[in-house]
Amino acid sequence: MSDSPIENLRRKKSELYLGGGEKRIAKQHAAGKRTARERMAQLFDVDTFQETHPFMKNRCADFGMSEKDFPGEGVVTGYGLIHGRPVYVASQDFTVAGGAVGEATARKISNLQDDSLKTGDPIIFVNDSGGARIQEGVEALSGYGDIFYRNIKASGVVPQISIVSGPCAGGAAYSPALTDFIIQVRHEGQMYITGPSIIKQVTGEDVTAEALGGVESHSHYSGVVHFVAESGGEGIEIAKRLLSFLPSNNTDDPPFIEEYHDDTVGEDESMNTIIPESSRMAYDMHDIVKKVLDRADFMEVMEHYAPNLIVGFGRIEGSTVGVVANNPKHKAGVLDIDSSTKGARFIRFCNAFNIPLVTFVDVPGFMPGVQQEYSGIIRHGAKMLFAYGAATVPKITVVVRKAYGGAYLAMCGRSMGADRVAAWPSAEIAVMGAEGAVNLLYRKEIAEADDKDAVINEKLEEYREKFSTPYKAAASGMVDDVIEPADTRAYVAMSLEFLKSKREIRPEKKHGLIPL
Repeated sequence: MSDSPIENLRRKKSELYLGGGEKRIAKQHAAGKRTARERMAQLFDVDTFQETHPFMKNRCADFGMSEKDFPGEGVVTGYGLIHGRPVYVASQDFTVAGGAVGEATARKISNLQDDSLKTGDPIIFVNDSGGARIQEGVEALSGYGDIFYRNIKASGVVPQISIVSGPCAGGAAYSPALTDFIIQVRHEGQMYITGPSIIKQVTGEDVTAEALGGVESHSHYSGVVHFVAESGGEGIEIAKRLLSFLPSNNTDDPPFIEEYHDDTVGEDESMNTIIPESSRMAYDMHDIVKKVLDRADFMEVMEHYAPNLIVGFGRIEGSTVGVVANNPKHKAGVLDIDSSTKGARFIRFCNAFNIPLVTFVDVPGFMPGVQQEYSGIIRHGAKMLFAYGAATVPKITVVVRKAYGGAYLAMCGRSMGADRVAAWPSAEIAVMGAEGAVNLLYRKEIAEADDKDAVINEKLEEYREKFSTPYKAAASGMVDDVIEPADTRAYVAMSLEFLKSKREIRPEKKHGLIPL
């Protein structure tokens, strides 16, 4: 007696849910990795996930591939709720042909991307794939192109997050690179364009997959990865936390946390002694940032890459803000090539998704050096200027200590479109530092003096009193107010409240031409 239609459906779905089979699932578990559906179960609110196109099949039997060999075409796609908000997800299934992407695989993902754009909801990609199915040739290659094209269409419209939980080789690495944030799982995920064996053949270099494309290479050196997870489960939790700061699309406001709105924003006397008396001494800007944000809750982005610039998300009175801050603990907080690129990308993301920017300034300048100049510090530094100048979201700048020259402008000075600029009494706002200015302005007088040190010290004190003070900048209107550090949180909170209705009209154009 044949199965009833209902029994037949249940049997077929049971087979699909096993993916590549129990042996391959066991192998995935033995490697410390979860299956695609196990990841979905952790990601979504209970009983809210709805799968799309589970029965889709490839059309390549002529290449010797049996239809039944690829349940779900090696990817689980669908949508559900994360903390009550709709989110789309495509999770590659390594138990099915190593998660290799064929024409039908790409079609499933592309359809999901189209739906994400139609409804204006975020999309998460879980990457765990050996790359394209070689047997499908150009069809597989075209499928990747379809995915990339939709990544680009969705850019700046809906948040796109990639979790690299397995191999991500060759062209497969470009879809994550086209998304807004990449979370890479330590020891599980690797990303590279050419693998170790090809590098060995072409260049003679010996390198392991982990050394070439693991989290250390991409979170510390290449700047490709934004967050590092110690496990696949942690990677999913990072994605969920990240989404809690972001709007669903570019027409929405970021999520508002009502209970945070009632937190105190009064004086914090500890802020008055938080930085050293000597401007030569380093300190950690994280301490200031966390005191200004609600409940010291700060989600740092690209923590290990270019640590002389801090970027990340927090909340003030329950509303999301993007934070950009120099960190004197690393390279004195100087702006160099890597930090400029890091900052510009983050600023542009915040502007695209209606997230106000709060900037803390303690910058001695752009990084000097022959290698920096040869590598294009002018072009890369200009990215910061462009990003801030092009941003139309509310922009609040707090000058904590040093703010010298073009680097001060690149950290959103008043003339770069800052809506509010406050300075601490310790602020030093000038064209350059006192030492450099004195040596330049009084070179002849110093050279002719009998007591050179006495002349230098006298001129240093004179320069600092006249120029390296916040009051000079306040007198010229470059600074709105000089405030006590203790009042910083209250000042920023009130500024944000008044700037909620900000509207800024720019010339109509396709897009600006950022110096890439």
